[in-house]
Amino acid sequence: MKNPFVTKGYVGPEYFCDRVSETQKIVELTTNGNNMALISPRRVGKTDLIRHCLHQPEIQGHYYTFHIDIYATTSLRDFVNVFGRAILDELKPQGKAVWESFLGVLRSLRSEITYDINNFPTWSLGLGDIECPATTLDEIFEYLNKADKPCLVAIDEFQQITNYSDAPNMEATLRTYIQKCTNATFIFSGSKRHLMGEIFTSPSRPFYQSVLIMNLPPIPVDKYIEFAQYQFRKYGKHIDSNVVEDVYHRFDSVTSCIQRVLNVLFLKTQSGQTCTVDMVDEAVEYIQDMFTETYSDLLDRIPEKQREVFVAIAREGKAEGITSKAFIKRHHLQTVSVITAAVRGLLEKDLITVDKGVYTVYDPFFALWLRQRFNV
Repeated sequence: MKNPFVTKGYVGPEYFCDRVSETQKIVELTTNGNNMALISPRRVGKTDLIRHCLHQPEIQGHYYTFHIDIYATTSLRDFVNVFGRAILDELKPQGKAVWESFLGVLRSLRSEITYDINNFPTWSLGLGDIECPATTLDEIFEYLNKADKPCLVAIDEFQQITNYSDAPNMEATLRTYIQKCTNATFIFSGSKRHLMGEIFTSPSRPFYQSVLIMNLPPIPVDKYIEFAQYQFRKYGKHIDSNVVEDVYHRFDSVTSCIQRVLNVLFLKTQSGQTCTVDMVDEAVEYIQDMFTETYSDLLDRIPEKQREVFVAIAREGKAEGITSKAFIKRHHLQTVSVITAAVRGLLEKDLITVDKGVYTVYDPFFALWLRQRFNV
C-alpha cells in the first residue's frame, strides 16, 4: 500500500482504525441470530465497519455475506435489481454449483440472465427486464432461506425503502419476509437518524422491536492519534500528535475527512521527516483546490432562497434555532415559512444534515470553502 490512509473503501484490517468494541458486538450478535440496525451520520465509517465485520474469521467462510447499498434506489424494482446483482456477484467466485443454486430459484428472470465468454453469469438486466419485482423479491428470499450456508445480509441506507412510490407497504413486506427467513441475519444501516428511528422505534411501524439498535459514535481522538502515528512509523515517517488533534477537531471527528487530510499529509511528508501542525493548512488547501470549481458550480445551481439558508448554516458551523428571530436577523433571511421550505429542499438534496435540531453542511470541506468565500 503506497498510502495507508485509504479514502475509497475498505481494504483490510491493517488500514482500519479502531472500532474494536463495535466490531466485537456486531459479530457476536449477528452470529447468534440477532438482526441489527446501525445508525450514524454519513461519512463516519459505518459502511467500512460493516465490511470489516464481514471479513472477521467468525464470519468469513462460514456465511454467505451480501452487502447492498440502496442509497440510489427509488423503487421496489430498483431494490430488487440491486439486491439480485449483489447476491450473484458474491456467489460467482464460490463456484458453479453455488451460483447455479441461486439462478435456479430465479424463475422470473431465468431468460434474462446472460453469460460471458467463460460461461459465467452476468447480471446485466435493465429495470425494464424485471417485469414483476414482487415475484423476483419472493424468489430472492426463497434462495436466502434454502442456501447451503447461513447468510448475512447488510443493507446500507435502509431508510430509502420509505421512498418507494411503487411499494407503499415495503416495510411490512420486508418485515414479513425477514421474519420467515430463518437462514439469514440482517444488518440495516442508515444515516438519516430521524427516518431510521421512526422505522425501528415507532410502535406503529412493522420493524418495531425487531432489531437491536447500535448508534455509531465518532472514533475517539486518542485512537486516531495512535493509528496515524503507527501508520507513519511503518513507512519511516513521523507525525506529531497535535497534528492529528488539529485535523480531528477541525473536521468535527468526521472519519472520511480525517482520512483524506491524513492521506495528503502522508504524501507531503518525506521519508525520515516529521509531519508538523503547520502543514495542515496547506493540506486542506490542497484538497479544496481540487473541488473549487465543483463547489462553485454546485452553489450556483442551488435556488436563491435555499442558497441563502445554506450559506447561513455554513457560517454558523452548527446551526440551531434556524427559524428564530435572532438567526433570521443575523443572516438577513426572510420569513419562517421560506426558511422551512428551503431547509426541506436542502435536506432532500443531502446538502445539509440535521441531528437533534442542529443543522450542518453535509460536506465539511464545502462548509469550510463557503466560510472562506464569504469571509466568515
